[in-house]
Amino acid sequence: MNDSSWGAPPHAGYWGPSDGGPVQGAAPAGPAYDAHHAQQTRPMPIVPDVPAHGGDQDDDRGAARPGGPSFHDEMPQAQPYGAMPQKPDSMHMSDDTPQPAPQKKSAGRDLGAAIGVGVGLGAVIIASLFVVKAAFVGVIAVAVVVGLWELTSRLQERKGIKAPLVPLALGGAAMVVSGYVRGPEGAWVAMALTALAVLVWRMTEPPEGYLKDVTAGVFAAFYVPFLATFVAMMLTADDGARRVMTFLLLTVVSDTGAYAIGWRFGKHKLAPRISPGKTREGLLGAVTFAMVAGALLMEYVIDDGTWWQGLLLGLAVAVSATLGDLGESMIKRDLGIKDMGTLLPGHGGIMDRLDSLLPTAPVVWLLFVAFVG
Repeated sequence: MNDSSWGAPPHAGYWGPSDGGPVQGAAPAGPAYDAHHAQQTRPMPIVPDVPAHGGDQDDDRGAARPGGPSFHDEMPQAQPYGAMPQKPDSMHMSDDTPQPAPQKKSAGRDLGAAIGVGVGLGAVIIASLFVVKAAFVGVIAVAVVVGLWELTSRLQERKGIKAPLVPLALGGAAMVVSGYVRGPEGAWVAMALTALAVLVWRMTEPPEGYLKDVTAGVFAAFYVPFLATFVAMMLTADDGARRVMTFLLLTVVSDTGAYAIGWRFGKHKLAPRISPGKTREGLLGAVTFAMVAGALLMEYVIDDGTWWQGLLLGLAVAVSATLGDLGESMIKRDLGIKDMGTLLPGHGGIMDRLDSLLPTAPVVWLLFVAFVG
């Protein structure tokens, strides 16, 4: 049943009760309006759709609620032949009746808290990155341990999977340090030893669930500390601090571009079953912002870098950051949670901030090696 049949004006095909004939000038009646069987029905009120949440966030709070008539008498009631059609309640409203204000788009999070936490984290990163490089390696290790704690806690709470945290935390911190000291070889060796430690540690408990626990443990070791190790390896270059800063800025700019453009112009969903808030317009904003920022940073910040390399770097960051965000959204959808934690007001948990950074780190490291050595 469509709106056009229910919303037709009362005079269309209406037979007047006084003379039994059609009103002069009216359109001919259709088959549904034969002279002795016609029934006048009330037009169905048209309820405007609530605009969908346009922010490029993984947030269902701004999604449109299911539409439908908001009146108790949803089905129109038939009236005796010859009776004047009643007008819907909305027809009695005068021009002076105040109309409800249109709903505004919601940002989907506490922007004040998010900005404050972001500024605080930025200050810590800059202070450790440009004062003592080793201090920044410690910041990476702490973030890795907290991220592992959040991930393993959610796995146990929602799925009953007991990935052993102790060997993961110790091995993850060792992985970051090994990558900084010994490069890729050190990172791979630490990764292998961490996986072995997970297998052995889990043997101290009953065998039920052993396979799923150690599988989740090895996945967590690769997903969090191993990918984070590439940030530590960036730091070993002569201009390592500027490389890490470029990596962080490009990821933040990509996320900001996706959020700003998606919130303002987003209409076409990117992956509605994974992350309902993300839009194709938001992805275009991420690519545009990151490419422009990449060209500027590679030209003026990175030694021997050129603007065209920055365009490619920005494009790669936008794509990998978006895929990383979608990947963690898949994990959260499977676990049935909104955020991985509550440690960072306005952001969620540490893992909710690392989701874009982790898969982007090896991509940026590899492109830096290819472009400037």
